[in-house]
Amino acid sequence: MNVLNEYDIIVVGGGHAGCEAASTSARLGSKVLLITMDLNRLAQMSCNPAVGGIAKGQIVREIDALGGNMGVITDLSTIQFRMLNLSKGPAMWSPRAQCDKIKFSAIWKSTLNNIKNLDFWQGTVIKLVFSGDSVCGVETEIGVVFKCKSVILTNGTFLNGLMHFGSSKISGGRISEPSSFGITEQLTSVGFKTGRMKTGTPVRIDKRTIDFSKLQKQEGDLNTNHFSFSPDIKSDLKQLPCYITYTNPKVHEIIKSGFEQSPLFNGTIKGLGPRYCPSIETKLVTFSDKEQHQLFLEPEGEDSLEYYLNGFSSSLNWRIQNDAMHCISGLEKAKILKPGYAIEYDYFDPTQLNYTLETKLICNLYFAGQINGTTGYEEAAAQGMMAGINAHLKINSLDSFVLSRNEAYIGVLIDDLINKGVDEPYRMFTSRAEYRLLLRQDNADERLTPLGYRLGLVSSERHKLFLSKLEFRNKVVEFCKTYSVKAGLINDFLAEKGTSVLNHGMKLESLIMRPQLSIFDFIGIIPRFEKLYNSIDSAIRKEVMESSEILIKYSGYIERESSVADKYKRLEGILIDRMFNFQQIESLSTEARQKLEKIQPKTIGQASRIPGVSPSDINVLLVLLGR
Repeated sequence: MNVLNEYDIIVVGGGHAGCEAASTSARLGSKVLLITMDLNRLAQMSCNPAVGGIAKGQIVREIDALGGNMGVITDLSTIQFRMLNLSKGPAMWSPRAQCDKIKFSAIWKSTLNNIKNLDFWQGTVIKLVFSGDSVCGVETEIGVVFKCKSVILTNGTFLNGLMHFGSSKISGGRISEPSSFGITEQLTSVGFKTGRMKTGTPVRIDKRTIDFSKLQKQEGDLNTNHFSFSPDIKSDLKQLPCYITYTNPKVHEIIKSGFEQSPLFNGTIKGLGPRYCPSIETKLVTFSDKEQHQLFLEPEGEDSLEYYLNGFSSSLNWRIQNDAMHCISGLEKAKILKPGYAIEYDYFDPTQLNYTLETKLICNLYFAGQINGTTGYEEAAAQGMMAGINAHLKINSLDSFVLSRNEAYIGVLIDDLINKGVDEPYRMFTSRAEYRLLLRQDNADERLTPLGYRLGLVSSERHKLFLSKLEFRNKVVEFCKTYSVKAGLINDFLAEKGTSVLNHGMKLESLIMRPQLSIFDFIGIIPRFEKLYNSIDSAIRKEVMESSEILIKYSGYIERESSVADKYKRLEGILIDRMFNFQQIESLSTEARQKLEKIQPKTIGQASRIPGVSPSDINVLLVLLGR
């Protein structure tokens, strides 16, 4: 056996999951090797050159709060930032950034290069090395073997990847990059359940051939926000607009003419496609009554020629794509740089994982990212970070690190995967979280930075800044609760704002609760409040005030949701790990016996979230436990 070197942890794949996994475990102190096919494409933005969005933005802020890299690197490469859903409540506010994808990848590479415990190898892993029921190394395509204590697989779309361009099929995990073979077959042979999924990407267009005068411009936020809770992190890149256009009946007619040869409809593609990011041909079938669909033209970089046609993902023949595109307003003379295509790849049923993302069948083997049936850079990065943390903790005989559903969207993501499995590519939404008012993007640091600090991923300087922000936030909230505003001081202003005037003094907190008023309105009106505001470090002043306002305006809802979360948390403390042979409990429903035996939940709380396990089944288990 040609053993080249030995490591604590080997990470296979250099995508978003792999980069966070390698970075996290190496920074914690493990000796790590990252193996990837191309060291110049680390954290490549294979599809949309953007980070964040609905619920995804919350995940990125959580990664940052724990001490991960995605938020910082996004901020440094941002060319447009928008806070989505500001017209709704704060539980729905979601940050999103358009990035320069070349610089995003370059900054990731520079970041990884500066981690002292991290080595690299450019190549393809074709086999895992086992010792009994535990993984102990990997073998590459040229026969080099690396020994290790733990392996994290983050293979993305590369496992037996197959790209579809109409009737043409090309083996590959991404355009111009080869597939990876061998791992799926090996893992299937030892009992893992696998399946096929499908995703896709649209055409990339030469910006010199776009008629922007016909498009609706969409600018970013004027007051640029950011993902990282580190206030000194910001982009120096030129901020660019996106553009909006629409399909039309003529476009639809051309696309439909290619349906007969479409691999999506003629049975060629058998993988499960994403429900929430469908191809344009799927949209025409699902929403057949619509005469137009909105499209977004998004720049791929500060100086890039490429524009991404968001909403026009397709597996159709390139000529059909080209002809249809030329019937879209503003794209009549547009030239394609890269056609859209669909890609099928292998994934593994995530119910085969523990909460740590370690597999149940093979010890010290972890899965993270699209290999678990998820879609999206953000979901992948979160899994990579959690796998990296837990792989390091386990080989050092330390307690595992698990986030619950009321602590983080990351907790919701992993809980959903291992209890429910997937029947389509999993994408995070705010609607998946039952405690979303507790899991806001603004309080991710409050929820998770103390945990990241205890792990050793958050620096002492960063932790001190967090404590300072918390201290000032509490001072602002306390001031608002105790300070009484006199009617004579405020009534003229209240009348201007269209809200009822005061007959007597009122606590500032009660005024801020009014929907017509903002906490910022009172800074110039109340001298003591202005003095408190000016005492806050200018770098964190805006976040402190916004956080204070949310706590004041939504205090009743937050307290009620916290109470509900606490009740459900009690179920998480009732352990049932390996206590029952579920198949022998005849008072359970047949479906419950089957699901419980498959998942092997560790707590009553986990059991209650498994589809097919009813409240009456949970009551049976509680009775058997003497409760």
